[in-house]
Amino acid sequence: MQPGETKIADTRGEFLRALRDGRERNDAGWTNGRILLSNKRIVLAGTGGKRTFRLDAIDRVGGRFDVNQRVATVSDYLALQFDDGENVILIAPADFEEFEMDLYDALLSSTKFLVRHPAVEGGVVQNTEWEGARMKVEEESVSVATVSGTFVEIRLDDIGDIEMGRRTVREEPREVIEVEHSDSEGTSVQTYVSGPERAVSILKSLLRIGEEQTETSLDLSMQDKQVLMALYSGVSPFDIPQFLGIDVDQVEELFVRLIDHDVLDEVRIRHEVELNARGRSIAADAIDEQGAEM
Repeated sequence: MQPGETKIADTRGEFLRALRDGRERNDAGWTNGRILLSNKRIVLAGTGGKRTFRLDAIDRVGGRFDVNQRVATVSDYLALQFDDGENVILIAPADFEEFEMDLYDALLSSTKFLVRHPAVEGGVVQNTEWEGARMKVEEESVSVATVSGTFVEIRLDDIGDIEMGRRTVREEPREVIEVEHSDSEGTSVQTYVSGPERAVSILKSLLRIGEEQTETSLDLSMQDKQVLMALYSGVSPFDIPQFLGIDVDQVEELFVRLIDHDVLDEVRIRHEVELNARGRSIAADAIDEQGAEM
């Protein structure tokens, strides 16, 4: 290890070079070996020798990069892009999910971000200021600590929506991630994050993992969506029957079905519920669709 270097993970796995100097390696095959991760680099050691890649040279952490059938047969791997995407290394560690979070933490924890929280709370824009922040990637969440002492937890399984856009950040136009999630009291909030372009791109890839966990292709009825939109708008679950003009027993059946579909979380029986990330995402889309039809 080099001075100031700390080992984070040391595991077995597979790896290959999928893209070299902008050219796909269609004949590339997996190499078995050792994968070492530190706070400064990744070392891949196989039968053909050892290769080292600096973490600060990684431009993006991508998704699937199936250059041939041998690559496609591996269900979980990380695509690390270097040199503006001209070179791509694929790594498939044995303990994939743990290694994935360790890698994101190593890539992001040393970065200084700018954060607005909450930028939006309960659908209402807040007059909060941008402030410096650090992030720590944990097993199931991204923890944000601001310079003023505010602590924000963004649970990956609680991300409802992610938007990218350019906003004025401390009098400069910057790329901003707008991530919708819930706070410790269950209120829907949006946290805005900006920072160096490379770090923002990597953070977006991480947050997309959480967003994908909540995406759904459920075939919900209009009545299902009306319930979700009412809850999203702040109507109490106990007031849903009167609000929508539906019998109490029918609403109970709707709640049970939506809980089974993992759209609502049950708070306590009979029957208090709250929207989870998937439910908030569906409700927001339904409201947008309704507005477009008007």
